[in-house]
This record gives sequence, structure tokens and C-alpha cells, in this order.
Amino acid sequence: MEFNVRRLAADAGTFLSRAVQLTEETFGQAEKTELDAHLETLLIRAESTKHWTEKIMKQTEVVLQPNPNVRMEEFLYEKLDKKVPTRANNHELLGECMIDSGHEFGPGTAYGSALVKCGETEKLLGSAEKEFIHSSAINFLTPFRNFIEGDFKTISKERKLLQNKRLDLDAAKNRMKKARMADARSAELNSSSPLGEEYVAHFSYMLSFLHVRWLKLWTEEVQQAETELRIAQSEFDRQAEITRLLLEGIGSTHAHHLRCLNDFVDAQAAYYAQCYQYMVNLQKQLGSFPSTFSNNNQPAGSSSASVSVPSAPPAASLPAPPPSQTSPALNELRSTSGIRKARVLYDYDAASSSELSLLADEVITVSSVPGMDSDWLMGQRGNQKGKVPITYLELLN
Repeated sequence: MEFNVRRLAADAGTFLSRAVQLTEETFGQAEKTELDAHLETLLIRAESTKHWTEKIMKQTEVVLQPNPNVRMEEFLYEKLDKKVPTRANNHELLGECMIDSGHEFGPGTAYGSALVKCGETEKLLGSAEKEFIHSSAINFLTPFRNFIEGDFKTISKERKLLQNKRLDLDAAKNRMKKARMADARSAELNSSSPLGEEYVAHFSYMLSFLHVRWLKLWTEEVQQAETELRIAQSEFDRQAEITRLLLEGIGSTHAHHLRCLNDFVDAQAAYYAQCYQYMVNLQKQLGSFPSTFSNNNQPAGSSSASVSVPSAPPAASLPAPPPSQTSPALNELRSTSGIRKARVLYDYDAASSSELSLLADEVITVSSVPGMDSDWLMGQRGNQKGKVPITYLELLN
């Protein structure tokens, strides 16, 4: 108990001394020992590393999990040291919905079969996304988080200890300065002797004598202050060296984070390549359906398995007209260059300014123009005029 009380009193005295020194420095009443320029640069670099590491971590978590509620739930499970429950992601939920609807419409129908195939691909995309998130969390986020919660906490602890050692050093310097001033004044008063014996009895001499004797005590204070200053300087230098070694390790941290960044980029590239392959395979599967139902946004005969823009003109990729279109009425229209009414079978988006966009079930006027490709007619709707594909039309009597 006695030891604890003494230790508590010593700690309280040290804390009070530091508080007084910091207050005097704040108001400019005491000198402050400045750190060397190299150490200051390392401290700034460490703070910058911590700041940007936290921002990169936070934004990466947003990319991997855009839902803030799910992020908060995962954070709570992590703090409680519990396993996060397995849940289906958005791609998997969409896939299940498509598969269920495809079975409802009938997997034997074109639409039902297409829904089932799309649903299976969406579930594959969901699995790939989960694997990507898991890989990124282990190889990218975890090392960053370990730096913030481990290495940088150690740096902060040693930096705070360095600040305390600096305050102790400056307080020791201040005590040393005061002790030397008092010692100099004591020597000055002690050198002056009384003028006569009658002066000994004088009251003022007694006061001066007591004052001198009190000031002489500062001689011992000087010796003690010098000892404390040497100890404080030694501890400060030692702590500055420890802090400097830790801060120089930030370079190794940057190299490690660079490797983690390469792993993250590789994981992203593998994820997007896998998703791309899934979608290409799905395009090929959907390409087996009738061309007029495969895509409403491009001519039916264009390849649905290709992800690049076709270089051939639309006229070269249109399918041959069905037997109903190769009727004598069509031949007559071409030979006489007459005008006929035609009903649009499917929506069609014009690929260039020379073509006319179509809407299903509308009726337009068509005519044959000499020199035009056999798969096209000239269509007109009011004041709008342009080429239209024959395969999208049904000539009316």
C-alpha cells in the first residue's frame, strides 16, 4: 500500500509538471524542444498514410457492398466475433426469380426456356461476385485494416510517449535554468560581507543572512537539476530513436500495400473476365432461338453472340424474306414501282438516318425503288421516309 501511494504521488507530480510545461508552451512562456526535420517528415508521412488508408478502405467496402445496412450488420457481427449469416446476393435473387418464372411459363416454350437460361447465368454471376468479395476482403482489406488497428496504433502510442518525454525534458531544462539563476544570485549576496560588528545586530542583516542561507540551498538544486536533465535527455533521445525506427517502417508498409493492390486488381480482372465469359455463353444460347424474338434493338439476323459492333451494313445481315413475302404481289410491287400498304410485324430501330424506325402493328406505305437492295423497301409514315426491311413487314391487299 505504501508503494502504491508513493507511486501515485510520483505519477501525479509528473503529470502536473507536464501540464504546467504544456500550458506555458501554449502561452509562449516556456521554450519548446523541436524535433529534427527528418523525424517531423516521417510523422507527416505516417499521418498521411493512415488518412488515405482509411479512405481507401471505406470506399472499397462501399464498392464491394453498396448497401449501407448490410455493411453495418457485417460490422456488428465482426465486432461480436460471430459468423455472418449466408445470404443470397442480388444476382442470385434475380436468377431464382427468372428460373421460377421460366418454369411457370413452361420450360418448353421459347420465353420460358430463355428465362431459365438467364436465371442460371445470373446465379453464376452471383457466385462469382461472392468469390470476388471474399478474395478482396482477405487479400486487400484485411492487410489495410491490420495496419490501422495494429502498426499505426503502436506508432501512435510511441509518438505519445515521445511527446511526454519531450515535456519532461523541457520541464527539466526550465528547472535547471531557474536553479542556475538562484545559485548566481546566492553567490552575489554571499560575496558581500558586513562592514562592522555593530551591523551584526542590525535586524536587516539577519534578514539578509537568512535570505542568503535560503538561496544557498539552490546550489544543491542545481546539482539535482543537472542530474534530472541528463536523465530526461537520455530518455528523450532513446524514445526519439524508437519512434524513428517505427516510422521508417512505413516504407515497408507501402511496399506491402502495393502487393495487396496488385492482388486486388488481379481479382477484379479475373472477376470481370469470368462474368464476360458467362454473358458470351448466354448470348450464344439465346442465339438458338428464332432471330425475330432474340433482340428488338437490332436487325434479327445480326449475330447475338458477338459483343462487338458488326462492321457489315444491316442490309447484308437481314434474313431472307419468308415465303409469304415472295408472293406475286411483291414481285408486282417491284416491277411496277407502285405503292402498297404494309403492316409492321415487329419493332425496328433505325441503324442510320437513311432508315425508318418501325413500331409493331402500325400500317405504313411502302414502295420499291430501282437499284435498292432486294431485302429493303422504301417506307413512308406521314412526312417521314426511309428504308425498311422486308422481313419486318406484311403487305396488305
